[in-house]
Amino acid sequence: MSTPNIRKSPARFTIPKLSYRVWKVWHRNFDVFTKTIWVNFLPSLLEPILYLLAFGFGLGGFIPSIQGQPYINFIAPALVAIAIMNGSFFECTFASFVRMYFQKTFDAIVATPISVEEVVAGELLWGATRATINATIVLGVIALFGLITSPLFLLVPLLAFFGGLMFSAIAMCFTALAPNIDFFNFPSFLFLTPMFFLCGTFFPLTSLPSAAQVAAMSVLPLTHVVNITRGLVAMNVEPILGLSPEILILVSLAWIILVTVFFFIVSINLMKKRLTG
Repeated sequence: MSTPNIRKSPARFTIPKLSYRVWKVWHRNFDVFTKTIWVNFLPSLLEPILYLLAFGFGLGGFIPSIQGQPYINFIAPALVAIAIMNGSFFECTFASFVRMYFQKTFDAIVATPISVEEVVAGELLWGATRATINATIVLGVIALFGLITSPLFLLVPLLAFFGGLMFSAIAMCFTALAPNIDFFNFPSFLFLTPMFFLCGTFFPLTSLPSAAQVAAMSVLPLTHVVNITRGLVAMNVEPILGLSPEILILVSLAWIILVTVFFFIVSINLMKKRLTG
């Protein structure tokens, strides 16, 4: 489905041409967010509390320790990583689709000097911002529970932004291909759900067979976000596939950077093709 009032451009993949106008799109979404801040704030606050109570104290009562630490300390950094994933992914799928197709917000913005590429880039940056906001809220919750053991936790918001940008770009690719809003059930259950359970979130990744560990490290982005978050919050990163914690962190950083750059370019081009083709 295409939108009617957007300028045509060649249907080929190019490096996006962006300007300061990207932040105009970001600011528009920020203004809308502030008007409904409590609706957005409360779920991000209550969800990690429920997880900590149910899994940390409830299930954790049956697990003496994991990797030399209480189970609740093990899952706490993963909850931050999950907030990064969910905050950005849902913002750039369901929310972006509503703005694009139902509200015709993209049409209205492109009627100004702002280009299609800048609209999509602004959406991606806003998705990264939502990830940062959500992760910071969860970080505050686990801090109140006394589950932060490293001063490096101050770097988590920076990780949240770039990790959120990665998930936003991946999500926008799905949005560019979605024929209708129900389509997002597929990536939600076939992409997010496996990551939620199989990326070292609620049990060590080394508990899985070697082939599953390789798959998680190769194709599941949340694995790398969990690795780095756990290092920043608890300084307790498990060796995976024979990689030391230090090397593992570097591998995860490099993986996130490469994947973010790739999908940032691809997602903008796919959306430009959809909106102008």
